[in-house]
Formats: sequence, C-alpha cells, structure tokens
Amino acid sequence: MPGKTLLDIKNIHKSFGMNAVLKGISLELGEGEVLALIGGNGAGKSTLMKIIMGIYHQDSGELFVRGEKVTSNKTSTALANGIYMVPQEPLLFPNMTVEENIVIGFERKASDLHRELVEVMQEVGWELELSRKASSLSIAEQQMVEILRGLLRHASILIMDEPTSALAFDETESLFKSVNELRAKGIGIIYITHRLAEVFQIATDVAIMRDGRLPIRGKVEEFTREMLVKGLLPPDTQEQEATLKEHLKKIDYENAAPVFELQNYSGYGFQDISLKVYPGEILGLAGVIGAGRTEIATTVFGRDKVLGGKAILDGRDITGLSTRKVLEAGVNYVPEDRHLHGLFKISDVAANTTSAMLDDPSMGRFFLNKKEEYRMTQKYVDDFRTKVTGQGQLVGSLSGGNQQKVVIGRSLSTSPKLVILDEPTRGIDAAARGDVYTIIHELRNQGVSVLLISSDMEEIVELSDRVMTVCQGRINGEFTGEDINQDNLMAASFGITKSAEVEA
Repeated sequence: MPGKTLLDIKNIHKSFGMNAVLKGISLELGEGEVLALIGGNGAGKSTLMKIIMGIYHQDSGELFVRGEKVTSNKTSTALANGIYMVPQEPLLFPNMTVEENIVIGFERKASDLHRELVEVMQEVGWELELSRKASSLSIAEQQMVEILRGLLRHASILIMDEPTSALAFDETESLFKSVNELRAKGIGIIYITHRLAEVFQIATDVAIMRDGRLPIRGKVEEFTREMLVKGLLPPDTQEQEATLKEHLKKIDYENAAPVFELQNYSGYGFQDISLKVYPGEILGLAGVIGAGRTEIATTVFGRDKVLGGKAILDGRDITGLSTRKVLEAGVNYVPEDRHLHGLFKISDVAANTTSAMLDDPSMGRFFLNKKEEYRMTQKYVDDFRTKVTGQGQLVGSLSGGNQQKVVIGRSLSTSPKLVILDEPTRGIDAAARGDVYTIIHELRNQGVSVLLISSDMEEIVELSDRVMTVCQGRINGEFTGEDINQDNLMAASFGITKSAEVEA
C-alpha cells in the first residue's frame, strides 16, 4: 500500500534567459517509495533537484512537503523540511572522523548528538566505526556517512544522484541493502541513475525526464528496459534521422590503415578499450556522462596515467607520453570544459589561437614572430567566421560559440593527424552549433581524423561516419550506416544492445 505523500511538485517551470529548462514538471513521492528518475544529459534533472533543495527558485509552479506549501526557496528551508541530497561524489573532510563529518554544522551538545547518531544507526541496522578517519572509508561507506548526515537532520526525503557511479559490485549491493532499509523506515527516495538495470533492482516507481518534461511516469513493473529507452528518445527521431545519412563517408575499412588505434587500453574510469580511427573519418564515441569517454581522451592526451594497453598513432607507440610529446606526435584535444581547460580568458584571441605553437620554429626562436601569429590567427578567424572586434579582443569577452571556435582553431594550428573533440557544442547557441558542425565536416574533408565525444545522440548521428558506444568504462557497441540512429545509440549507452542485453 502506498504511504502518505511526502513531496508534491506541481507544474514547475524554470528558464535561464531564453532557455526553458523545465516545462511544467509535476510529480509525487510517497513514504517508502524509491522513484528512479532517468533522462539524457541536459534533460533538466539537476535543475529540478536544485529547485527541490532550494538552490534555485522556480519561475512558476508550487512545491508541497507533507501537504504544506513551500514558500521560501532556501537550502536551509529544504533541510528543515526534511529534504537531503546525497551528492554523486561524497564531500567529506578526509582528516576528520566519521562522527565529526556527520555532526559538523550542528549547534547541539556533542553528547546528545552522539547518542542520537548511535540510535539512528541502530534503527537502519548499519555498523560503522565512528572514530575512523574519513580517508580510510570506501566510497560506499562515504555515501553511508552522507546518508547519516541527512538522517540526523530527520530527513524523510532523500535525493541520491548517481550513487553507484563509482562503486564496485559488492559496494553496490551494500548500497541497495541500505536503500531497502531506508524504504522500510518510510523514507522516500528520488534515485537518479543512468543504469537501467538498477531501476528494476531498487525502484518502486520510475519517471522519464526528456527536454524539461516528464512524459512517462508509473510503477516499475509496468515497464521493460526497451520501453524506457524508447521513452528517452524524442518522438520525431526517425523523421529527423532520415535527412542525416547523406554525409556518410565511404571508407574502405578492409584495406585502409588506421591513423590512430587503441589496443586493450585501460586507465582510471575505463578498461580494455580497443578502437581504430581511419584517415578523414569522424568516429563518434557516444555514451552518458560518467561512462568513461572523457577519461579515455585525457589519458590519450597525457593528462592521466595509462594502466594498460597501447595507443598507436600512424604506427608509432605514443602510450604514456606527456601532453607536449602527444601534441608533437600529431594529436590535439578540444576539452569538454573550455573555461577550465581550454582558454586563457584574460588573454587575447591571437595569444589563445597560437599558444599551442610556441615551440614551432615559425613562431620565432627567441622573440614571438608577430607577423606569423597574425597570419595564423586571421586564417582561423576568417575560416570559422569568428565574430571578434580584432585579434586583440580578450577571449573572455567573446560569446560561448566564438570561444569554442578559438579553441578549435588552436587545436588545428598544430596541423594534427587526429583531433579529439569532447562535447564540442556544449553550451553554445544554435547558430554557433551549425558553424562548429561545418568546421568538423571541413576537417574530415581535409583528411584530418576526428574522434568525436558527445552525449548528444542527435549530434553523434548527424556528424559520425561510424559510432562506438561506451557504457561503464567499456566499449559495448559499434554502429555503421543505417544502424547509426538515436534508438540504437541510446539503448547501447544505457547498457542494452541489439544482440544481447548488457547489465547497466
């Protein structure tokens, strides 16, 4: 029997500027329910959770907690109302004890807090040494600490964001046991996940979020995995894709030699990756956030340690080389977060465009060759139609799309054999997106090989000559020709393939 309604969300809307992120979201969470919330990247899940937690304020709509309308959107109000969010990555102080991490922020007597904490742990049946340093805890134990923080605040509504993304199998089983124990106590849980197998293991209800809406909601037993994957796709997917196949490049895969190859390549967040990229090919690498795609790219680019396997560029072993050596060999990388890793925002367009060429003799041995810097910068400004007032304009003052053009221009200034593009259109408007697509097509036409990483399935379908999907750090699918469609790619990204089901 369903319990009392703990959380009632009615017709929530939220926009950022002209971008409507939430478009009338309504859902309920009852006592003892585990609501699995699934959706592609950018569906609006994080925004909704931040509204529930009082971090954002909705533009319209209402929230009710145990029948009482929430009139103050503050994090302190959410906590006072018994709502607590367990972050994807636990935020603990490593040199403090378990107990110190749990009770931090309370103003009550330490003895009272200790007694209540022990009682809470006994109620849910958990055994955790309170005097242990947080640095000695496993990820699963760290998440238990985060949950205990919420329970000590008398939380009756828990939000768990991708809680198993960094867990081993036995730790996942331990977490599931904890979730079931919390359910038995009448606690309602919103469980955000990309792993469809978990929906059927742990959830009582499921809701699909797509493009700021909740088109599907029901009891878990009413759905199959295939139905959930179908629900994640836009309704007009097939019609859209019918016009996207003319670009496919005819590559003689039987006889062509790859420009780049990974052989049983392993690193932090991925393992046993084998793939080939051919001359003038756009190889799409699809998957959801956290699947391990970016980690593959940063490891190839020399930022992270290789744990096994080989990376081969034009027959040369580049495994484990420094970023500088990888650049010299002929690989360049356009990172996902251009603000953090891709730009010098207080430098001008010219300096950003040519910064990867400073070791090139053409740029001068002792003094910068300003004439060559101007020529190279102007080439990419003109070719990419970058909107700037001049080469001296600070990059930080450009729009997101024009910043991305500068980053791509810098990656091409080194004349690479392979360019790795990680979420190349993230955070840019539709017009700039079209320009970036044109640039990517032109790269292929010039014979440059492209490894395209994107969680936007429509983007992957539109641009890629061939696609491989990554799920939980492993390649689990390869698609060519007419098989490159959003239905197949979404299914594989969530752990379902046409030939067999892969446990997500």
